[in-house]
Amino acid sequence: MDGLQILPLAITMMAGPQILSAIILVTTPRAVRASLAFLAGVAVAATVGTALARGLAALLGGAVDWGDPADGGSAGRIVQYVLVGLLALAALRNWRHRATVRPPAWLGTLMTAGPRRAFTVGLLVILLMPSDILVMLTVGVHLEQSGADPGVALPFIALTVLIAALPLLARLVFHRRAETAMPRFQDWATTHSWLINIVVCLVFVVLILF
Repeated sequence: MDGLQILPLAITMMAGPQILSAIILVTTPRAVRASLAFLAGVAVAATVGTALARGLAALLGGAVDWGDPADGGSAGRIVQYVLVGLLALAALRNWRHRATVRPPAWLGTLMTAGPRRAFTVGLLVILLMPSDILVMLTVGVHLEQSGADPGVALPFIALTVLIAALPLLARLVFHRRAETAMPRFQDWATTHSWLINIVVCLVFVVLILF
């Protein structure tokens, strides 16, 4: 996994409640201000989270030799294989419980969110979301394993923020069309959250393995 390979992981960073939060915020009365605050929260969280993950990998590196990224038996690859197993189990669980899986209830409270709450949500949906924690740990291990400069993670962080900004950009560019389409997509994503979760898990697995 080189610097270019970690870029697609940004897609999994914003899939699920994360992108739903961005969509809901662009339908609020203070859409632009709230969305910009949300993006700031995402940027800070992705930067801090990735830095902490790299720091943790470096700290553990004193006791664990991550090995060569090309070595399938290296400690770094073994960690990635463990993540693949956990993601496969998560995908299976979402399939088995697809009839009852629903987005978190707190998403409904964002309809009245102001900039301060939007910023907090941007922080928390990255730093506390299990899927995002796994992504950032994967990036951190990769950076430490390959000895890459921390700047290699900047495109990954920037792409994460760009994906988070897509609902706002759509609203600004397409105006009324976007205002009509966003609630429809929100409704679809709410009823198909189990499918989104499975797709995220499978994409993550493919990116790790290949």
